[in-house]
Amino acid sequence: MSSGNELVPAGPQAGGSMVEVASGRAAQEVQALVVMAKRYPRDTTAAIQRIKEACKRRGLAEVSMYDYTRGGTKIEGPSIKLAEVLAQCWGNMDHGLTELEQRDGESDVLSFCWDLETNTRSSKTFTVKHQRHKRGGVVTYLTDPRDIYEHTANYGARRLRACILAVIPVDIQDLAVEACNATLRGQSTEPLVDRIRKMVGVFADVGVPQDAIERRLGHKVEACNERNLIAMGKIYTSLKDGMSVREDWFEMQASTADLDERADKAKKEPPKKPRKQPAPDTQVDPAVEESHGVDEPVAEEVSAQGKLEADYLEKVDFATSAQALHALKTSLKAVKLRPNAKTRVEAAIDDRLAAMTAKK
Repeated sequence: MSSGNELVPAGPQAGGSMVEVASGRAAQEVQALVVMAKRYPRDTTAAIQRIKEACKRRGLAEVSMYDYTRGGTKIEGPSIKLAEVLAQCWGNMDHGLTELEQRDGESDVLSFCWDLETNTRSSKTFTVKHQRHKRGGVVTYLTDPRDIYEHTANYGARRLRACILAVIPVDIQDLAVEACNATLRGQSTEPLVDRIRKMVGVFADVGVPQDAIERRLGHKVEACNERNLIAMGKIYTSLKDGMSVREDWFEMQASTADLDERADKAKKEPPKKPRKQPAPDTQVDPAVEESHGVDEPVAEEVSAQGKLEADYLEKVDFATSAQALHALKTSLKAVKLRPNAKTRVEAAIDDRLAAMTAKK
């Protein structure tokens, strides 16, 4: 890949000689590749067998497909990793990326794939700006050579994948995808829909509802594939082992049942009647005023207190470690919560700590 920083020869004759030598060498290499491809033609049966054997490797099968959601529609297809393996196993293929030119702030890149035996070629020329776009419209300008190289290679990999898949027959691609899916299924004969249903059930046991799973996946659980199940299985293991909490993986939202439970808890605390205010023409003795202490909370304040208590009780229910429970207990000191409510929350924390200790 050209860096754009090569030394320029002193004279035009030297430069012309170097160009001629480089051009002649490249032409000879191409001729040699074509001659070897014609002399040793592709054995289609052996190539298909090599592809099947490669797709039996679980490491390749797990990264064999890409998928993302756009406009509510799930889009998936063979990844660049699988495309490169297909080209290697199919044989007599030449593919790669070439940086044609690097100017201030952008690079011109060529991606190509050439079937040397059938003389079928696919190529794409494109420009990559040295910018990295993030969410919120934030643009980072790249100046470090390594960042520019990785950024260009990342964009080039997508075009290279398209070039390879344009040359490899479609039925061979479908065969490889099915072989990878079979590898991911392993020895399991259970239908995919049943395994998806079980996945939703085990996550519900750890407090993760189906809608939270769908928000993370970006689509309905019914559209899950083998790779989605593997990824979700790793997340579930992390949650069960206590290495992470739900909020690390999912956008948790209060469900209708949680809201109903909070409302019921708030109703159990009857609001105290506010102290009657004296009539405007009634004189109140300062001593009597002091004896009443702080005004009783009005109904709105009681409702807010009940909601705050319910929030703390919910956090106690979903806490996954003793450290989190101790942190909740410490934070109670700075919260304006009624003494009896604080007592109930502290008691819930102590009960949860005792239950964790008993499990150990």
